[in-house]
Amino acid sequence: SFLSFLSCLSVLFGLDVDTRVVVRLCVVVTVIVVLFTVVVVVLVVFVFIVVVLVLVVVLILVVVVVVVVFLFLVVVVLIVVVDVVVLVVIVVVVVAVVVVVVDVVVVVVV
Repeated sequence: SFLSFLSCLSVLFGLDVDTRVVVRLCVVVTVIVVLFTVVVVVLVVFVFIVVVLVLVVVLILVVVVVVVVFLFLVVVVLIVVVDVVVLVVIVVVVVAVVVVVVDVVVVVVV
């Protein structure tokens, strides 16, 4: 199509254009178009790969943050539970000691 376009231009402007020149121009234009297409495709693929990699990294970071927060909450809950259990044990021991002391005092007095 480009060959016929150049032929029409040469006829319209009255130029005596050699067929080999027209063919060379067609080859040059075709090579330029093919190279441009290859460059565009490579850029699009590169951008796609970069976007996918960024999304994967963001996803990994989100998962890591969620796991760290979950582990932190589990540790905090365990600490609170252990503290409560220790306090309950201390209260029970103190009450038991008080009861024993009161019994001993009552037995000694009586």
